[in-house]
Order: sequence, then structure tokens, then C-alpha cells
Amino acid sequence: MTIQTLLRKKDAGVTLSAVALFLIFALTSQGFLTSLNLWNVSRSVGFLVLIGLAQALVLVVGCMNLSVGAIGGLAAITTGYLITKAGLPAAVAAVGAIFVGLLAGAGNGLVITKLRINSFVVTLATLFIYTGLVFGFSQGYAYTDIPESFTFAGRKSLLGLPIVFWTAVATLSIAHLMFRHTVPGRHLLATGGNLMAARLSGINTDCMILLANMLSGLLAALTAALWVSRIGSAQPATGEDWLIQSFAVAILGGTGLSGGSISPPGLLMAAIIIALIKNGLVILEANVYYEQAFLGAIILAAVVVDRARGLWVSRSDNKE
Repeated sequence: MTIQTLLRKKDAGVTLSAVALFLIFALTSQGFLTSLNLWNVSRSVGFLVLIGLAQALVLVVGCMNLSVGAIGGLAAITTGYLITKAGLPAAVAAVGAIFVGLLAGAGNGLVITKLRINSFVVTLATLFIYTGLVFGFSQGYAYTDIPESFTFAGRKSLLGLPIVFWTAVATLSIAHLMFRHTVPGRHLLATGGNLMAARLSGINTDCMILLANMLSGLLAALTAALWVSRIGSAQPATGEDWLIQSFAVAILGGTGLSGGSISPPGLLMAAIIIALIKNGLVILEANVYYEQAFLGAIILAAVVVDRARGLWVSRSDNKE
């Protein structure tokens, strides 16, 4: 593949940024390339991918989900309650938590489609509703009696990489296949690309918006269950910082804010960038209070690189 061909790809900018960032940290820190550190980075990437995809799925149809972290918190305490209080097996508890996330996403989608209220307003409201349910139900206390067997997925490896990472890769692969090769995937893209045109062509756009929100809730809940598995307790604060991260991964990864476009490989690269920033700053002993500033600068740089790539492609096409 030539450089010209690579630069024509939409996710080329974020890919080049991820590679450059990896090389910078590898060359400036002796501890960066250790197996333990790379294992931790890859696990962080897994969580970021799942969170970003949860947001990207609703952005695709021209909506947004401000309650993605609150749904995660709701799923986390559901997991803890079903295991420690209801005495259910860990696997059943995880399925129950995912079902709760699915219902929460469906609630968002139904209000958006049936009442014709903007997704920003709806999910802002449900952000407070779900967060209130989390702390009201748990009274602010964590469920700590999580059995060791439940921590397998969040702490163990498969083929040298965290199970969380492989879960994220599998989920991204499914999303990639769905949007490229299935009717629902194409209908989701069409709904976000031009809502009125999609309706006139016979697509049930309300159904697509509902589906996107349900999938978003499902992924947020899956991420929460894996997070409980990682830390070994169900914390009511789970998901509090997911909102910004989900938008950062989705937008940096090439998902259009106005809908109609998504790039699963781009989401992976965006998650790698953010995970590298967080990890690299710690290794380089940088002031952690500036983490958000560094993150914003890298995101802006990646967007500039992608913009430059777009201008180069446009000029090349005009010359031809």
C-alpha cells in the first residue's frame, strides 16, 4: 500500500497520530515497553473502545447519549446487588446488568422517538434520573463481596493480552461487519446521514434510533460489568468520567457528530491515543493535574493532522 493510498483513508490521521505517540513514549521512557505496562495499556484500550462505541452508535443516527456513564453506574450496582444480595451466580448477574442497560437505552430511545424530544435534552434528563437511582438504591455504598471467580474477565489474559481487550476487538469486529454488510447497519447510517430521505425511502427511522440507543445502553452495561470484574467491587461512582471519554474516542475516531458515518478501526486508534496519553504521562512523571490539557492538545493535533490529510486528498483530486 502506497503512502498516497494510506492518506486517502479517513482514519489515516488518527492512525498516524497513534503510531507517532507510541514511538514518542517508547523512545523517551525505558519503562514504557515493558510487558506489564503494555498489558495495562491494552486493557485500558479495551475499556475505552467499548465506551467510545457506546457513544458512536447513537452519534451514527444523529443523536447523542449523555447518560452513557449513568447507565454504566446503574449496571454496576445491579451486578453487585444480584451477586451479593440476591445470591445469583456471577454469570447470571452480568446478564441481568446487561439487560438493565438495554432497558435504560430503550427508555432513552422511546422518549426520543415517541415524544420527538431532542436526544440532548432526553439523555441529560436520564443522566440525572439514572444517577439518582444509582445512589438512591445503593445509598452511596459499594458492593464489595464480589467473588474471585467474577474477576476473571477483568483481570486475566488470553494469548498474552487482557480478555477485556479481546472483548473490545470482537465487539468492534461485529460493529464493522454490521455497518458494512447488513441491512440494519446500512439503515442506521442512512438514518443519520439524512433523516428525511431515509424516511421517504421506506426506512423505519424511529426503529433505527431506538435500536441505536438500546445497543448503546447494552455496551455501557457490558463495560460496567467488566469494570466490576476488574476492580473486584461494584462502585456507585462507576461511569462518572465516561461521558467525556466516550465523546473523545467517538469523535477522534472519525464518527460524525451530525450522523451517518462511523469507523471501527478509527475508534480503536482513538482509544489507543487516549490510553497512551494517560499511561505515558504517568511513566514520564508529568504533572497529572495537566492530564486534561495534554489530552485536549493531542486530540486537537490529531484533528489538525486529519484536516491536513483531507486538504491534501482534495488538492490531489483537483490536479487529476
